[in-house]
Amino acid sequence: MHSAAQREISITESRFFTRVFYAFLGLAILSAAINLGGRYFGPLIAMGGHTDDVTVREIVIGNNVLTIPANMIRFPAQRRDGVANRVDLYLKWPEMAGYSAQARSEFNFTAARRQLLFLSIEPRTMSRDMSGRYLPIYSALIELPGTPGPAGLTLYSFRQTSGYINEELTVSSTGGDTPDFVARCLEENVAKEMAGACERDIQFGDGLQLLYRFPRHLLGEWRALDEAVRSFAAGHLADAI
Repeated sequence: MHSAAQREISITESRFFTRVFYAFLGLAILSAAINLGGRYFGPLIAMGGHTDDVTVREIVIGNNVLTIPANMIRFPAQRRDGVANRVDLYLKWPEMAGYSAQARSEFNFTAARRQLLFLSIEPRTMSRDMSGRYLPIYSALIELPGTPGPAGLTLYSFRQTSGYINEELTVSSTGGDTPDFVARCLEENVAKEMAGACERDIQFGDGLQLLYRFPRHLLGEWRALDEAVRSFAAGHLADAI
């Protein structure tokens, strides 16, 4: 009986130490996996979804080929070659540059002054751009008279029945019935914490439209801003297919 008891104790101890061994083995494997995962995914997590990869992607929208560096493309899923319904970009103003380590604070919204532009390119959904819609649409939705704004702009409040809540229409005095610049902006007291408080759309390429959003404090630079966006669109458009 004594020998049987010893064997039972020995078997029990063997099972215990086997479990301990496998427990430590599992911890070792888990630790190694965390270490390797940290090395691989750590930089990706630290980038917060951004990339400093400047590889040019060829994106086909309709009959157009856009050639855009990956670090300008806002969403990881869109950083690929091929056919797309739309592409969303972000650029640092006034350089019109994509993400970089030096501009990290801008793209993470920790900079003291926000200077990002957000661009969305997709097939055209309207026959006229925002400037072209001023006379037939917007002019009937605003309160007159307007108030003077920066750099020759006039700011108009929307009628309460227009559907545009807490927004203003900003219109340049140039261009007659089709002003050179028309944008919708959140009212100043609402726009303070918004990175893209103003928006404007233009048309380019073969049936494409580009909507760009920008901080309200850039309204004073509207001429340079609109010219830069148009030049950017034309400069990243390859020959039609």
